[in-house]
Amino acid sequence: MTTNNGIAAEMDLVHTGPGTVAGNYLRGFWQPVFVSAQLKAGYAVPIRIMGDDFTLYRGASGTAYVVDFRCAHRGTQLSVGWVEQECIRCFYHGWKYDGTGQCVEQPAEDESFAKKVTLRSCLTHEFLGLIFAYFGEGAAPPFPDYPELQEEGEIDVGSYIRHCNYFGTLENGIDQVHVPFTHAKSGFTKFGLNWDIPTITAEETDYGIAMYGTRKDGKARINHYLMPNILYIKGSPESAREGWREAFAWRVPVDDVSHQSFNIALIHVTGDGARRLRERQRRQEEIIAQLPSANEMAARALAGKISVHDIEERPDLVNIQDHVAQEAQGAIPDREAERLGRSDVAIILLRQIWQRELTALAQEKPLKHWQRPEKLIATSGV
Repeated sequence: MTTNNGIAAEMDLVHTGPGTVAGNYLRGFWQPVFVSAQLKAGYAVPIRIMGDDFTLYRGASGTAYVVDFRCAHRGTQLSVGWVEQECIRCFYHGWKYDGTGQCVEQPAEDESFAKKVTLRSCLTHEFLGLIFAYFGEGAAPPFPDYPELQEEGEIDVGSYIRHCNYFGTLENGIDQVHVPFTHAKSGFTKFGLNWDIPTITAEETDYGIAMYGTRKDGKARINHYLMPNILYIKGSPESAREGWREAFAWRVPVDDVSHQSFNIALIHVTGDGARRLRERQRRQEEIIAQLPSANEMAARALAGKISVHDIEERPDLVNIQDHVAQEAQGAIPDREAERLGRSDVAIILLRQIWQRELTALAQEKPLKHWQRPEKLIATSGV
């Protein structure tokens, strides 16, 4: 894409609603939409992905389905209806749809009418506790493999909402320099981690970006960014008796000013260690349930009602700190006003790759075929 004077125009990286270039690009990949354990068989929920609304429901067989948000009849929200076997019936006039979006019954209409009515639907796939869907045009690509998450250990699954544009969290994930400052008071300082300010280098790979943060002693922490919106890091153990975490995080736009992070981590622990891990997680959940939410704490700090520096140790402290740092940039940051330095090389590379791929998509040119090695190796920097 070029301007009238022939100069290449900057592609819009932040807006992902229907019809946008960035939105179309993200829709070409499998995206997580819900935590599996939070959707019981026979129930339906509304979901909002990239500024578009859908109905997610789980049939009696346990299969998850994604269909349009509204009934084709009079536009009532489908998620308030009934799930019947593998179908969902509208609450208003009883029109029933199967998981492909095909209307199969209209109680007050001629039998032949139903077959003429079809809703949008999306393919789904469940993987290690998350429900994924494919929102793109045409045939879906094969669901990618994540061997790092399929070794021996315990799987931890979760998600959170952050009230700012998704691209800010993509950039935050590859920014190792923020850690000694934003997370100076956190569990990241445990277990002898080397938290001096690293020298940052980054390179484009067959799967995305490899980021290197080299400390003064020569040790480097290596993180990986998988296109288009996945971060892979080797996370710190939360207990001296636990193993390191193989942590993957998908940053999925809800709309242009909020996004949801879906997270899967494999903790290298078995036997009694696994039992202790689950007990500690149970206690943490109980503690968090009695406290103001991470989003509420971040909102208070941003409003000046509390100081983020005075927030006491709590299981979600790191998340609060990231909420504050990123939301403080604005829901959609003004990148034209930034002054980037040498420590921002990974962020600059990320933007360049996205600009290249979106420009190719807009011009209907071939996109890079991202593929990953058999296994990625991340390091902790210790």
